[in-house]
Amino acid sequence: MKRMGDGMNDGRGIVRCYDDFIEALLAAGFSMGGGSDDGIYSIVDWVWNETPPYETPIAWHTGDPETDPWEWRMRVLDERDDIVYAKLFFKKSGFITKEWYPYFLSARRGGLTFDEAYDDGTISHYAKRIYDAVAENGALATHTIKQVAGFSRDEKASFDKALTELQMKMYITMCGKQYRSVKSAMNNNCWASTVMTTTESFFGEAVFEEADAISSEVAFEKIKEQILKLNPLAEEKRINKFIFMS
Repeated sequence: MKRMGDGMNDGRGIVRCYDDFIEALLAAGFSMGGGSDDGIYSIVDWVWNETPPYETPIAWHTGDPETDPWEWRMRVLDERDDIVYAKLFFKKSGFITKEWYPYFLSARRGGLTFDEAYDDGTISHYAKRIYDAVAENGALATHTIKQVAGFSRDEKASFDKALTELQMKMYITMCGKQYRSVKSAMNNNCWASTVMTTTESFFGEAVFEEADAISSEVAFEKIKEQILKLNPLAEEKRINKFIFMS
């Protein structure tokens, strides 16, 4: 994994807890979120604690909100209003700070509203069903979106693909989780379901006004420059796909 600076998370210290992670993320501006850098950049990877000198209390899937990166995804959404977490890069999860969000918006949406993009044929019909359900209700858990938008069990693959499409194109984003009870023959289980909202609802109009003032060319160069600061070995093809999705 590549990191900014001299092998540290941001040149100022090793990530040992949630607060360190937030500090590093705000300095970097964006990061892959699932434990792999994918050739670009990740603040914390799957094997962080196995490679000296990065010996820290960090460990995945322990449930500890201070030292488990898996828990940080929802902590970010629950506790802050300046960081987005969603499926943003390579159809995988990632983080973008409010400071850098307008640049990605400019690069990916090019100033188009959802309806304009749909009229241009760049948004699928399945994605429109999801977006309309979310926009009309403000925020919806994914299992509720399926019900409201009328997705059948046979359309599960189309639903999942469209949900990722909308996040990658930055029209909807995660805003938290909702627990639901699932009954089985043996017992009742409580499962967490991701809650989605429109990106306009999440950040407000000011971020989009800022994005409208940035050309896609300027946005690309700005993001590329930051990527190469974080990971000087990042390949051009991966950079292009990271920024533009293709």
